[in-house]
Amino acid sequence: MCSNPNRSEFQLEDRWRPGLVLGIESSCDETAAAILSYEGEVLSNVVSSQVAVHEKFGGVVPELAARAHLGKIDMVVREALATAQVSKHTLGAIAVTQGPGLAGALLVGVNYAKALSYGLGIPIIGVNHLQGHIASAWLADPMFPLSCIVLVVSGGHTHLYRHEVGGRCILLGRTRDDAAGEAFDKGAQMLGLGYPGGPVIDRIARSGDLQVFRFPRFHRAKNSLEFSFSGLKTALLYKLRELGGPLRSQQTADLAAGYQEAIVQVLAAKAFAALRQSNLTALAVVGGVSANSRLRIVLSEHAVREGIRLSLPPIEYCTDNAAMIASAGRQLLMNGERPHADLDISPAERFVTILDENEQISVSQRDKEKTNS
Repeated sequence: MCSNPNRSEFQLEDRWRPGLVLGIESSCDETAAAILSYEGEVLSNVVSSQVAVHEKFGGVVPELAARAHLGKIDMVVREALATAQVSKHTLGAIAVTQGPGLAGALLVGVNYAKALSYGLGIPIIGVNHLQGHIASAWLADPMFPLSCIVLVVSGGHTHLYRHEVGGRCILLGRTRDDAAGEAFDKGAQMLGLGYPGGPVIDRIARSGDLQVFRFPRFHRAKNSLEFSFSGLKTALLYKLRELGGPLRSQQTADLAAGYQEAIVQVLAAKAFAALRQSNLTALAVVGGVSANSRLRIVLSEHAVREGIRLSLPPIEYCTDNAAMIASAGRQLLMNGERPHADLDISPAERFVTILDENEQISVSQRDKEKTNS
């Protein structure tokens, strides 16, 4: 980005004058933009999906994703402004996904946001994608308790956090290998159901009997809040080899139902175990997998039985979207976070807060090895 030698680096970008927030999300295969009011009301939330681009490859192709973002981002932002019936000149700040995600895809969103920020002379703030998903818990339910357990199940992430009143998140547990979303995608691929795996398994499983095929549930040590789904994927592979030959449609539905149930029961069990261990009575479940119909049923049943207040965002806020990014950015700005006009992408970083025996330390930890804590 070009710089003006007569303007100090933060002369125009270091303060947020209360106003509208534009959110931009481009971390993977959705190009999204949203407008939030100063009070946090969603005025528009536009998402352009790339499913058709990647479907024939059975997964996201990074180079194609970046090209699609480049071709769509200006149109999506303009549509968000038009839907909200506001001008770009009324914006007070821009929040953009900084990471984690695909490097090329993130670059498109961040560079577009930086150019717009510079041109309008308004602050820009980077948002971690997981922070965005966490913020979605309060988009549709602003009165949901701030002190709660948050289960993030999105793409390659399955994380349990304790969210505190001040906004700090304490990491309680995460997956040791495959995330729930990855397990759905790989399971669907083995069953020949296509991409993306989560929605198609959810649909096929509705006509299946979840009792016909019982798959293993990973629970690790007693009181552990960690997840693992690689063994489940292997169990499905062995079951398919055992059955042999082309599957009947009912067999496919029964396998999908049993496989899904194993994922859902582990997610619910760990989430409610975290509530008990933390002595909290509020649970938010966010991210793309939180749209799964069976997971919503199981969580709701548990919540009623145990007297837990449950936040399940509307479907439009479950998958990747920009309203959650704008919400998280707005909260950061309100908490005094300093905008950075020179922000850069962080493709391999994830938002983590480590709980130590003596102190709580907020860090940004690289996700180089999923098997290391």
